[in-house]
Amino acid sequence: MSTVVDGRRSVAVRSAAVLYGVVCYMAFVVVFGYAIGFVTGALVPRSVDSALTAPVAQAVVIDVALLTVFALQHSVMARPGFKRWWARYVPAAIERSTYVLFSSAALALVFWQWREIGTTVWQVDSEPVRLVLAVLAGVGWVTVVASTFMIDHFEMFGLRQILHVWRAKPMSGKGFRMVLLYRLIRHPLYLGFLIAFWSTPTMTGGHLVFAATTTVYILVAVRFEERDLAAELGDPYRRYRQRVPMLCPFPVRRAQ
Repeated sequence: MSTVVDGRRSVAVRSAAVLYGVVCYMAFVVVFGYAIGFVTGALVPRSVDSALTAPVAQAVVIDVALLTVFALQHSVMARPGFKRWWARYVPAAIERSTYVLFSSAALALVFWQWREIGTTVWQVDSEPVRLVLAVLAGVGWVTVVASTFMIDHFEMFGLRQILHVWRAKPMSGKGFRMVLLYRLIRHPLYLGFLIAFWSTPTMTGGHLVFAATTTVYILVAVRFEERDLAAELGDPYRRYRQRVPMLCPFPVRRAQ
């Protein structure tokens, strides 16, 4: 009898973990979809250019603070030291899903409380150039999504972990791999974000704060990420880092 009860309990626990992981992933999908609209100003009630109002100085402080909250959450929770501490309270099977949920919540907070800064920094009136910028932005977003699938989209967002829980099988590491865009640059996902954030025909003050702050965050965060990758993957990643540029696929010639 106890074996049957334990079996049912195990199925219930695994089902709960799977449901939790799916809910976290769906929250990410909704927030990421809104993020595209937020940056481009398409099909969303609030965007980087049209949101809550406040005096300019106050708006800048609030917007930078919101992005800082997201940056700290996104980076601190990704560090190995935090993960080791976090593992005391969150089962490994749903650790990644929980990280995804917290990241989605932090980003949703940005969208909810963003203050617009309507000052025009630049305005492109030429229709062909506007079209080119719109295409570039689309390429940036496609690069972001495609990059997640080039490594492991389902592991990155916690789905692979909960699938292994459902199957009651341990996860096996995939090791270091170079695939597609990752053969050209080490961080195509970050490059995609940079392209998407800066490719706009109308750069308002609010959009500039968003693009500039996220760019600073990316340039800082990538250093910590590379340090962690080198520690985890060892010499193969160090050699990869020596051969493949970080963000720019075109080598820059230094003056002699």
